[in-house]
Amino acid sequence: MATTLESLLQENRDADLLRFTTAGSVDDGKSTLIGRLLHDSKAIYDDQLAAIQKDSRKLNREEVDLALLTDGLKSEREQGITIDVAYRYFSTPRRRFIIADTPGHVQYTRNMATGASTANLAIILIDARNGVLTQSKRHGFIASLLGIPHILVAINKMDLVDYSEATYERIREEYANFAAKLGFRDLAFIPISALRGDNVVHPSSHMPWYKGVSLITHLETVHIAGDRNLIDLRFPVQYVNRPNLDFRGYCGTVASGVLRVGDEIMALPSGKTTRVKSIVTFDGPLAYAFPPQSVTVCLEGELDVSRGDVLVHPRNQPHVEREVEAMLVWMDETPFELGKPYWIKHLTQTVRGTFAELVYRVDPNELHREKTDCLELNEVGRVTLELFRPIMCDEYARNRATGSFIVIDPASNRTVGAGMIIERTGRRTAAVHAAAPMSRNITTDASLVSPQSRAAILRQRPATLWLTGLSGSGKSTIARNLEVRLLAAGHACCVLDGDNLRQGLNRDLGFSPDDRAENIRRVAEVARLFNDSGLIVITAFISPYRADRDQARQIIGPDAFLEVFVDASLAVCEKRDPKGHYAKARAGTIESFTGVSAPYESPEKPDLVLPTATLSVDDVVDRLMVELTRRGFLSPSHPAS
Repeated sequence: MATTLESLLQENRDADLLRFTTAGSVDDGKSTLIGRLLHDSKAIYDDQLAAIQKDSRKLNREEVDLALLTDGLKSEREQGITIDVAYRYFSTPRRRFIIADTPGHVQYTRNMATGASTANLAIILIDARNGVLTQSKRHGFIASLLGIPHILVAINKMDLVDYSEATYERIREEYANFAAKLGFRDLAFIPISALRGDNVVHPSSHMPWYKGVSLITHLETVHIAGDRNLIDLRFPVQYVNRPNLDFRGYCGTVASGVLRVGDEIMALPSGKTTRVKSIVTFDGPLAYAFPPQSVTVCLEGELDVSRGDVLVHPRNQPHVEREVEAMLVWMDETPFELGKPYWIKHLTQTVRGTFAELVYRVDPNELHREKTDCLELNEVGRVTLELFRPIMCDEYARNRATGSFIVIDPASNRTVGAGMIIERTGRRTAAVHAAAPMSRNITTDASLVSPQSRAAILRQRPATLWLTGLSGSGKSTIARNLEVRLLAAGHACCVLDGDNLRQGLNRDLGFSPDDRAENIRRVAEVARLFNDSGLIVITAFISPYRADRDQARQIIGPDAFLEVFVDASLAVCEKRDPKGHYAKARAGTIESFTGVSAPYESPEKPDLVLPTATLSVDDVVDRLMVELTRRGFLSPSHPAS
């Protein structure tokens, strides 16, 4: 019996730990869901169950209110909402869990960000009666911003809509289309009733149309082993342990990577190298350590290493920067101030810094970028941070530990903000400064042929049709067929296609946001030169960011620029998948793929929308010809038009 008990305890200790958070609008049922999970998985003690039964009667609830297991504050119980972040632990034979129950009200967005900061998975609840609300989108945006690898959308209260499959499918499709802009790599949907227990722990007999797994089964089986960064060794030194003259150890938590005895390591910022002599823990020495283990590292030789330094592999170093760009969540009632000194807590060091620029604020509901000079409580913006001393950092998308920081007000000592590093400012491409050439010894050499003379000869006005949309929406097909139609009508035109330009002019560019911006800038400059020669230019580029398309409009000129939205949903494009890119992106072999692992920002006010899921290629080309003629780019008197 003792052996069986010990084996069960050891099995539990060896099980994976999944940290997950819940989020949703007020009354979507987050606390009830957690209560149901704990109750149906037998993780509630008898005295706890008796206590909530008693409290349910006091609060005049008709049945046992399982939400009381997590809503511990008196004000929460009186109002029936969650205010604080409540943490709960439970386990099943397959996995251990730590739950962060976070507030749903917009007023407590900062609390949601706090609870989600260390999560492997986020459960976003949506009330089936209300559908996708503004706060549902806000929580998805925050989860994306915090880099949570796995998202589970639980469509709750299905019992109140008669377990309607049509309702579930409508909500699933709407949220999937919104989430495509956020670039989640793992997104799942489950219809549930937390109050009745449908599809929470046990499969529901009320929804035979749903063929997927229950919520707890999804939590038990979601693959999290690949979530940790085991490539980039980052060991921030928390404390130097020197109990006597014969021992010197450097204590800390392995933030990422694997640290092995005998490894050559470098101490930053000094750059001095040595080897790992031993790795010590309370339970004895280790041959290697990995995140999130807390260990003491002993080194060969004498190095000047102190709190705040970071141990890394010499051939895999983080950036050592005094200026970074970051997405900032403001968490204080006192507004954000440019130029004000703050304390920046990064890893195990605290440095002084100031925010030199607020690039834009993000509207989390529609993901629009807004110009502003201030961030209020719960708002999110892109900032430039200047530090008085360099930090050792990585981009947050690569390493959540070294890519994040918190902001502390030196006067009140309150945590007022949390930041995610998105890039070093030195890496910003020429696209940001496209207005000015690198040399001042350059002058514009004007053509001796006037635009009016070219228009008279070609019987057309130059224009650039900027086709934008997801991969597979039909941009290149439309561009090529429009080119054929225009040439048959006697018009001079050309096509600039994304894949073709990346074979030559833009072959040095990748698919990071900066490289995409530079790609679009170069295309716009080429299109402008062709327009200056009187040609009609048809471009076929995903061009996922509004700011890049706006810059293209400015370069080409608003009078000659037509933004054409080739509108096809992610589901339609993925079904087509003409180049097999979506399949590769889902398999993880293509990084930063728009719609899967990178966002797409739909045009707000396009000049023309082409719904290619319902229109044929000929119909689309007809519309474009009509639009070009209506706007005066094609001469109606031309014999072939």
